[in-house]
Amino acid sequence: MILELEGLTKLYKNGRGAEGITFSLAPGEVLGLLGPNGSGKTTTMKAIAGLVRPSAGYIRICGIDALEQREQAMGHVGCLIEAPALYEYMTALDNMKLAARHHKPAGRDSIDEILHLVKLDKYAGAKVASFSLGMRQRLGLAIALLSAPDLLILDEPANGLDIEGMIYVREIVRAAADRGAGVLVSSHLAHELELCATKVAVIDEGRLLAEAGMDAVIRAHSSLEGFFLAQVAEARRFGSGAGISKITRQV
Repeated sequence: MILELEGLTKLYKNGRGAEGITFSLAPGEVLGLLGPNGSGKTTTMKAIAGLVRPSAGYIRICGIDALEQREQAMGHVGCLIEAPALYEYMTALDNMKLAARHHKPAGRDSIDEILHLVKLDKYAGAKVASFSLGMRQRLGLAIALLSAPDLLILDEPANGLDIEGMIYVREIVRAAADRGAGVLVSSHLAHELELCATKVAVIDEGRLLAEAGMDAVIRAHSSLEGFFLAQVAEARRFGSGAGISKITRQV
């Protein structure tokens, strides 16, 4: 498995966060985390990426204990979580060169290829200060791809993107999966995940409510939106603390 989570828990003082999250991701799979804003998607991703330390559970990345061997595990990860950290006074190319120092060796040819992939090659020499929100998002995605990661983590990657930008993101996600990477992508937009994910995990109020293959979801509910609404309604019928123990993992 590229990624294994078991009982991942990280709660903040306000009670928000993620609790008891368990799922796995195999090579070539695209797992969509679907849930409303504040449901625990970003907290889960931050814990996987080593940006916050969970209070319980374990994380394995390519068979490596990510809590005990963080540096080794993170060598397999590329991520874009929340707003990309960019130097506005530098050009897109210089931001890429700087980021490349912290990844597996990435030469100029690789950088140029990735900038072309995210449709920023024409703006390589432009300063980030002049970029739109969507262009910044695409540059953050380019940095996440620098090391050809085994695990690609994308938190709401369509934020700020126009229709063409969303299509680019889907193509990049599919290309990463086709080369054998595992992709974890979150969204509160069901339709976007329906177009790129091979399976989905529904998260609400910090708990994993259901996990299923996308084909099975569409057969049973016609749309991912219908599946999501059914799982949330079921959870609320059982009570907010029901969690996945009372709600099926399979459609």
